[in-house]
Amino acid sequence: MGFKSGFVNIVGNPNVGKSTLMNYFVGERISIATFKSQTTRHRIMGILNEEDYQIVFSDTPGVLKPHYKLQESMRAFSNEALIDVDVLVYVTDVVETSEKNLDFIDNVNNLAGVPKIVVINKIDLTNEKELNKLVEEWKALIPEAEIFPVSAKAKFNVDNVLRRIKELLPENPPYFEKDQLTDRPVRFFVSEIIREKILLYYDKEIPYCTEVVVNSYKEDERIVRIEATIYVEHESQKGIIIGHQGVALKKISTEARKSIEIFLAQKVFLRIFVRVNKGWRNSEKQLSSFGYNPLRD
Repeated sequence: MGFKSGFVNIVGNPNVGKSTLMNYFVGERISIATFKSQTTRHRIMGILNEEDYQIVFSDTPGVLKPHYKLQESMRAFSNEALIDVDVLVYVTDVVETSEKNLDFIDNVNNLAGVPKIVVINKIDLTNEKELNKLVEEWKALIPEAEIFPVSAKAKFNVDNVLRRIKELLPENPPYFEKDQLTDRPVRFFVSEIIREKILLYYDKEIPYCTEVVVNSYKEDERIVRIEATIYVEHESQKGIIIGHQGVALKKISTEARKSIEIFLAQKVFLRIFVRVNKGWRNSEKQLSSFGYNPLRD
């Protein structure tokens, strides 16, 4: 048998474990994986290279009903994942209702000739009777799909999913160089790490009103010097991000710097600014400047 390679797109609703699953497959922290929904905003590619195959995974934003232009862009990334795909992995869990976003499931069913896998995640949170019921529901919803109950967090049955993906790959030459891990630049992951800390340390709407841009990235033999800006929509949000006497921003900067140093395996000096960009989530111009353009991917 010859070399196998293909595009495996991971889709599903928010907060079901798509990013955790892809990070496990690729072996690196490519996608942010937190307990908060709507965490992934872009389509993020992770490449798994082995001697006889190359799998190009794509993690996508959770499927949702858009309420503003940023969410419209996120939904477009999810819809685009149904194009040019060799294996589709639809991730759900034991918590959400199977009827959620049925219009997207219809689109999945309309994919002719594409192998489909439904991953039911978080099975450690249910019992065998309820799980069997869910399996039957998903068999009815996506009849062509193979069903895999897993616990991505506990790494239970995940290897069997990966094994099946390998079997379903078509014979192709590799699409990327063997040492390439992703199609995204380092700056992108730096901004994602900072955004992850915002998601972890701030409540309510604050994380969803912020965007992170890396303004400068300078590397020498001893240290990487990074300057980044956190954009918010209102002055009140800026005050919350900074905190009393700058304590909150200092905590974010410290925690982000530590994670970036692990990611880069190099010492980092990180400086973060906070600026107001009113209404950026509903501005096509601002969204485009922040990279929310599905055609890019």
